[in-house]
Amino acid sequence: MLNGARRRGGAYQTPLYRVPDDLLTIELGTVYPELKGMRLRGRLVGNKVVPYGTRADIERVAIPGKELLWVDDPVEAFFLEVQGSGRVQLNDTGETVRVAYADQNGHPYKAIGRWLVEQGEMPARDVSAQSIKAWIVAHPQRRQELFNANPSYIFFKEERLPDPAIGPKGALGVALTAGRSVAVDAQLLPLGAPVWLATTRAGSDEPMQRLMMAQDTGGAIRGAVRADFFYGFGKAAADSAGVMKQRGQLWVLLPLSQAATLQSR
Repeated sequence: MLNGARRRGGAYQTPLYRVPDDLLTIELGTVYPELKGMRLRGRLVGNKVVPYGTRADIERVAIPGKELLWVDDPVEAFFLEVQGSGRVQLNDTGETVRVAYADQNGHPYKAIGRWLVEQGEMPARDVSAQSIKAWIVAHPQRRQELFNANPSYIFFKEERLPDPAIGPKGALGVALTAGRSVAVDAQLLPLGAPVWLATTRAGSDEPMQRLMMAQDTGGAIRGAVRADFFYGFGKAAADSAGVMKQRGQLWVLLPLSQAATLQSR
């Protein structure tokens, strides 16, 4: 959970932005049917659509008037974007609110852990959310350089939180279930399908096999055998998610008629 406020002040200096007014989203399938499901994002300059600003651009010029909330930790704000949703305790009103993915600036997601490996800052086997945060503590002057290695930027919306036990909504518009929901590449695997997962528990060799539901997507999830495991809410969930990079196998359970269609992709 992040600490935040509705108004900027004191420790609350890092904004979470709403969708900007000048962000255009073009559904390419409406023009080219073979591109159904693909989107182009940008902004209008004169009569031309140009790419929207990168993370570095947005951090440099800001988006005045589109601040949804202000939080006290830029590092946790960045990881909130990676997760796509989370909770914020508002210390000026006493509320706890959920913020959820609303849109994205159109630039591809690039893993900052991979950037650290490419820069020779840590071996690939050591990359985790925890090790990345530790590196930032040791190199505070390079924090923004690290963040800018990921040009993707997420915009948020606020959602009601009537029941803290209910998870955030996934791409299907239904609440995710801790330990039973996974995010997949929807270009290759059908959302809503049951999947059988065979892997090991986060950070260990202990086997884990269970039935899951493909209920969400994510910018970093590409490929047929790639899934993000939803651990839920709280410190224990965050600790497990931070080190989860296990190899495994994934079976999609479908009627035979639909399985044949999926194999042809």
